[in-house]
Amino acid sequence: MTTPLGGITVLDFGQIYQGPYATFLMAKAGADVIKIEPPGGEPLRRRVIATGGETTLPIAMLNANKRAVTLNLKSPRGREVLMQMVARADVLLENFSPGTMDGLGVGYDMLKRINPRLVYATGTGFGISGPDRDNLAMDFTIQAASGIMSVTGDPDGPPMKAGPTLVDFMGGIHLYAAVITALFQRDHTGEGQMVEVAMQEAVYPTLASSYDYHLRTGQVPPRAGNRQAGLSAAPYNAFPTKDGYVAVHVVTEGHWTNLLKAMGRDELEDDPRFLTHTARAANMAATEAVVTEWTTSLTKAEVVAAAKRYKIPCAPVRDAVEVMNDPHMHARGMLERIDHPSLGPIVVPNSPLRLHGADRVAAIPSPKLGQHNRDVYGSWLGLGDAGVAALQAEGAI
Repeated sequence: MTTPLGGITVLDFGQIYQGPYATFLMAKAGADVIKIEPPGGEPLRRRVIATGGETTLPIAMLNANKRAVTLNLKSPRGREVLMQMVARADVLLENFSPGTMDGLGVGYDMLKRINPRLVYATGTGFGISGPDRDNLAMDFTIQAASGIMSVTGDPDGPPMKAGPTLVDFMGGIHLYAAVITALFQRDHTGEGQMVEVAMQEAVYPTLASSYDYHLRTGQVPPRAGNRQAGLSAAPYNAFPTKDGYVAVHVVTEGHWTNLLKAMGRDELEDDPRFLTHTARAANMAATEAVVTEWTTSLTKAEVVAAAKRYKIPCAPVRDAVEVMNDPHMHARGMLERIDHPSLGPIVVPNSPLRLHGADRVAAIPSPKLGQHNRDVYGSWLGLGDAGVAALQAEGAI
């Protein structure tokens, strides 16, 4: 196969979402990703095991196409084995709390002596330096600290978190980019390096409109619900239909003219209340009443079809089940139905990175905890069956 990361070996200490998503993208680009977990499993898997289960859909989604081993880094022999693996690897990625690997005696300064070409990637909440580096970080707390919650929710309501775990995944995307950038540089210098991504920093640019609002007005950006803060675009909201909601975003005056045609309201084209974005924003209640009268007379599909016909930015508000069965993403191969040995028939994502001319890596179901211990330690490291048995006896795996 022709794959961008074919021949690259990744030691994956990723846990929960951030790290595993970065290494999932590497696996789908052809890298040999070895997921390394403590004998009890990484935190996301431990939760499942504690309730008598084996895996969940998030585990299956983020750890497809990887090999899985167990390794006890608190064991001297376990650390020795890691050194052997590092000598053969290209990348080591972890998203532990800052200083965790150093505390175990296997931080970057130690590992680069074993393999100067190693790219060592660390993902954290606030970074490995600075006054907040040791603050405990989860997606929810970073959403709070980064300002995301301050601009999410209704104007008269409390701050709200975004529904998806977007901070973890934004961190994972940037971590992937950092690793690929470092591998590119290694091709020129022959030397590896440490790369780090702080989730707080990864999501900072997502509030660009809020920063602009403050620059223009001198005020703290408000929560605006589904509207646009500052009311610089109108209509811009989720509107009810017979069977749900549609999101309508009029960007240009041409979109508004087309929307009037779609609604059969050409008589409003010269109405001074609706001539410009500024006028419509000043008359928001009247503007939204006109659109709502139209959307509530139709189904989501009918509104979207009309919007498509008249070239108006519009989309149905879909639930997770609808999205999992999206014909468009299935047709493009982004979503794939597989038979998972533990979960049965499931839908898993492909990599959204489309590299034309490269082969797409077929989905391989996520492995069980330690499934490839014998394969990796016995064959890849060359320890043989006796060596694997000795590791087990010593509590190293």
